[in-house]
Amino acid sequence: MFDLTNRVAVITGASSGLGKQMAKAFAEQGANLVLMARRIERLEDLKKELEAKGIKCLAVKCDVTSTADIENAAAQTEKTFGKVDILVNCAGASKDKGVLEMTDEEWSFTIDTDLTSVFKVTRSFANIMKKNNYGRIINIASMYGLVGNTAISTVAYHSSKGGVVNFTRAVAAELARYNITCNAICPGYFETELTKAVLDTAEFQEFAKRTVPLQRYGKEGELNAGAIFLASDEASYVTGSILTIDGGYTCV
Repeated sequence: MFDLTNRVAVITGASSGLGKQMAKAFAEQGANLVLMARRIERLEDLKKELEAKGIKCLAVKCDVTSTADIENAAAQTEKTFGKVDILVNCAGASKDKGVLEMTDEEWSFTIDTDLTSVFKVTRSFANIMKKNNYGRIINIASMYGLVGNTAISTVAYHSSKGGVVNFTRAVAAELARYNITCNAICPGYFETELTKAVLDTAEFQEFAKRTVPLQRYGKEGELNAGAIFLASDEASYVTGSILTIDGGYTCV
């Protein structure tokens, strides 16, 4: 089960963090990859690493807030592989402020990067999927798209990820006629190169024990099984679903 050999998987935000982790996981399952991010030098290094596993890989420099960049990436993908089977919308960034202090610019930056980009990337690549009457779209939202929090003021992030959750449902309903599924993953606190230093502090460890039923953050690789499942042929009847991978944070 879950063999992705000869499938073409497009991953945004693939130069680091969860995107890079999932790129490695898809390669292990045999998928050919299109890696998209702004830091092309990082993508080229990852490309070499993944191609050593025997898969084909295309690295494309892309700012996911740029329609021109996205359309160029889609064109390169279709020219190289002739199809797109899987799309993982993983790129994102945010300005963390509360509603009383956030500026218009900080709000717009977060919404553009975390929500509008998902729309733009999905539009371009789903049009390729439609031609082949097949597709798996996986949007990386957040548990903060389902609940509020008292740990940090980040109103635009909550809003953008909540938008991604219902964008997923809307796209699932719209594109089902083309045999394209669309699901979302809502990660909890996860280890990446940017978060590990904070997550390993005594303050966070105490916070996790109080708020996360499993009493810890997610480790590298623990998101991959969910993504591979949603990308697989075996998940052909799963669409519009929101999968939390958060150690139980949102169940209490």
